[in-house]
Amino acid sequence: MADKCVVDKIVTNFLLNTTRLCTWLSKNAVLAATLCSTVETSHPQDDTDKDIILIPLITGSMAEFYIEPMLPHVGDIDIMGHPNNVLAIPHGHSPPTWLPAEFHNYVKVFEIIDSHWPGYVYLAIRYLLTKCTDIDRYNVIEYGERSVFMAFDKRSGCTAELHGPAKIHHNVSLSIDLVLCVRCLQWPCTTSHDWPSRYRNYGWPDSATVDQVVNNGCDVVQIAHHLCSQAGCMRECQWRLSFSRAEIVLLNSWMPVQQIAYHLLRVFMKTGQLRESASNSGVGTLSNYHIKTLMLWACELKPKSWWVKDVSFIRICAELLHTLAIWLTEERCLHYFVSSCNLVDKVFDLHVIADRLLMIDKDWLSLWFIANYTRKCARMCPDIVSKLFDDVCTSRPTQLQNALSAIVDWRINTKTRDNWLAFRFAEYNIAFSKDSVNVRTCVCWMTELSKIDARLCVYFTAVVFLHVAHEIGRGGLTENRMNVLSVTTSQFRESSNYYDDREFSLLNEVDVSARKYQRSAMNSTECDTSQLIELLQQSAVKLLTVVRHSIARDFGSVVTIVTTDFEALYAYKHGDYQRC
Repeated sequence: MADKCVVDKIVTNFLLNTTRLCTWLSKNAVLAATLCSTVETSHPQDDTDKDIILIPLITGSMAEFYIEPMLPHVGDIDIMGHPNNVLAIPHGHSPPTWLPAEFHNYVKVFEIIDSHWPGYVYLAIRYLLTKCTDIDRYNVIEYGERSVFMAFDKRSGCTAELHGPAKIHHNVSLSIDLVLCVRCLQWPCTTSHDWPSRYRNYGWPDSATVDQVVNNGCDVVQIAHHLCSQAGCMRECQWRLSFSRAEIVLLNSWMPVQQIAYHLLRVFMKTGQLRESASNSGVGTLSNYHIKTLMLWACELKPKSWWVKDVSFIRICAELLHTLAIWLTEERCLHYFVSSCNLVDKVFDLHVIADRLLMIDKDWLSLWFIANYTRKCARMCPDIVSKLFDDVCTSRPTQLQNALSAIVDWRINTKTRDNWLAFRFAEYNIAFSKDSVNVRTCVCWMTELSKIDARLCVYFTAVVFLHVAHEIGRGGLTENRMNVLSVTTSQFRESSNYYDDREFSLLNEVDVSARKYQRSAMNSTECDTSQLIELLQQSAVKLLTVVRHSIARDFGSVVTIVTTDFEALYAYKHGDYQRC
């Protein structure tokens, strides 16, 4: 028994010591930001109005986890995109007269109509909003026809493989799920009216978090209930409420222990333990969403002490799996937000999976963890570390401890290197984004990069300056190039802390100079833009040098970084060869 307790403690310490708190500087985060800027300029339909675009939101694991376990926890990148000319409102609600700036000047408003399946709805067109030209408000026009239901044309948008509501794009390392949705700015009060006000014994989520969730509203995605017997139009027009925005807020309010437990349960599920029964491979399977639902209910129904007192991930996971087994035996898995919605039914081989889960105890789970988690972590390490696992056995805790400690040391020592590789990956992606630079992509890039590392905003600004300088040299200062400069400098001031008074003054000079040249162009006055081009290049060099000095300070221990390369190139360009 003593050895079993020691193994439990060794496993817990291993997880706590190899799981990093996210700095958001990772290749996956950079890739997600890149994809968002692409989605931002995508058109949901073949429409001549180029102002109709998709507004992206990163969801799923990328947005929900603030931890970075050693074993990869992001299987794909999930992005929801809602057209900016469509809006949903709860049944009985008045149409809004004000909308966020991202919305189009003409917006169709659909009312959410409940179906006989909880959590599944129809969208019936009710109003058309037209933006006033003189004030930031919308006029409301009521539709006379009330039986028109909405359905996305699945042939429109990007070419991709369809999977449920998602369009799956395949990347070199990760698949990318783009889910087309309709935005609802209000909480869906008919189907989930009790969630904000229900009594919570242990204070999670707290009132501030509940308010944030409710204020974010929800989305609806086009997918019909799998048991829906209706055919034709009504089935094609059925939608499902999506609470992805709420889940991002809630999961980010979890303690690290809870996020690690959720990660472990997801890994456990992917090994096949909760997938399909051996007797019937055609039955439904449990998914990550069932595990997420289990965790959400556990966080609400269990006291904080249950998680943090004598922390044991083996105990936590074993007890939660037994809870899931009881749910399956009783044929219930209540949706966290729509409590009248049951997430399991006869399609699932419930009792086979439940029996399997009930047989799991701490000893079995410890062996599973060593075989299916730590060994995979070991294979990520150099041979000198991974070979320590050749003869590891849980009956010899000292040997196990030595092997896991070697992994922990390697993981800690590679953190700076991993961050450096992610930063270089970001620089590469930013440099190759220049050809699609416009006002929308600049705002999207700067918004997403500010979440990852403020230095990337500086780098992006410099790349934009160089790109615009090149374009001005080829075709003059157009309105679009002027707007790109103005928006980028504005976003830079809001998101970056890596400039001093000189850089701040330089940005102001760029903005003022660009406006001066634009006024000259508007007045049909001949103007020499060479000074503006030179100013943009000079500004870019200064910003890039600021970035170089910063990363040399942070990553100089793992890589040699030259801090004067951009200044040298600038000197060479101007013929100052001695300085170069």
